Amino acid sequence: MKKILGMGNALVDILIKLENDNVLATYDLPKGSMQLVDRLKSERILEGTEYLDKTIASGGSAANTIHGLAALGVGTGFLGTIGKDHWGELFEQDIRNNNIEPKLIYSNTESGRAVALVSKDSERTFATFLGAAVELSADDIDEGTFRGYDYFHIEGYLVQNKELIGKAVSMAKRLGLKVSLDLASYNVVEDNLEVLRELVKNNVDILFANEEEAKSFTGKEPGGAIIDIAKEVEIAIVKQGKNGSIIKRGNEYAEVSAIKADSIDTTGAGDLYASGFLYGLINGKTIKRSGEMGTLLSGRVIEIIGPKLDESMWNEIKTNREFRH
Repeated sequence: MKKILGMGNALVDILIKLENDNVLATYDLPKGSMQLVDRLKSERILEGTEYLDKTIASGGSAANTIHGLAALGVGTGFLGTIGKDHWGELFEQDIRNNNIEPKLIYSNTESGRAVALVSKDSERTFATFLGAAVELSADDIDEGTFRGYDYFHIEGYLVQNKELIGKAVSMAKRLGLKVSLDLASYNVVEDNLEVLRELVKNNVDILFANEEEAKSFTGKEPGGAIIDIAKEVEIAIVKQGKNGSIIKRGNEYAEVSAIKADSIDTTGAGDLYASGFLYGLINGKTIKRSGEMGTLLSGRVIEIIGPKLDESMWNEIKTNREFRH
């Protein structure tokens, strides 16, 4: 089976269930966005929400996708930077426990963490302290990084390090890997539009976007956005939440309906959609079938707090005839 290497910000997710959205206003966090914060603001938010329920898990967009693929039995690896602290230990242990090849760089800076504030309507707002995660550099990558892998999956957040992402995708392409990019957040797309457009045009084969990201990238609603994106890449995917997803590859076009789900936290929904889609793709499934696999995983993960399905849920999915056919 094909192997997939992921690269992204190695973050520990701290998920907090909000009683109302007042906390977002208190800390000046636009609902649904991903805001970068410094260590002090991250700590202030944690102190100010001490009384609320928390769930802690290793995270980061690309890492979540790689975890999903590994749980489905795909050979995977993950490249990222962590600190030499308890957060870093938690992240590395989780990688190793899930049979993911760790390609981790160690830093004296504190490990990155993402505080995910989950609203009553299941929308989540991220206050992210990147810490050591942002120290991954172009110098950490060479041809050996990609040896043995067939696909390279990255997150849009990395565009903030133009030298790193540029070197990584061009080297992966040169070595014959398929490059998959998840745009990750509408405000990241808005702030780095020209760089992302250049990157996508030259080096990306598979592009995942939700409808806000697709609109930021193309200026169009999903139907028009997917046509524009598909001109630049081999496979374009636009996720539309409860309205399902649309997929285009050349002249092929597929619409996939969402599944019924009791949504309590959308953290990881897009990441797990990518896991299911890539799993279908490397197993020779059609784009529609691959989209259905992604939809099933995203529909399950929004029914729990956090971006990780537990072992019993994975076993249920893997034995599900709907998933396997």
